[in-house]
Amino acid sequence: MRPKELKTVVTFHTVTEAIAMETACIKEKIPGRIIPVPGEIKAGCGLSWVMPVHWEGDILQWMEQEGLKWESAGEYLI
Repeated sequence: MRPKELKTVVTFHTVTEAIAMETACIKEKIPGRIIPVPGEIKAGCGLSWVMPVHWEGDILQWMEQEGLKWESAGEYLI
């Protein structure tokens, strides 16, 4: 079992929103991936975007500029 690390986790209301996030991040080469929502988080569609905490930008500001929608975001040990 790998050790838990502090990560930024963004959750979504719908699968469509999660897939839009993945598509935009791949296009912009933003690190991260889609994962099932971790058990300690209660959120919408069951998918989340997880990425390093120390990404050089502000992910929520970038998402807003791109017109991406999210449910919640925070830092979690996963």
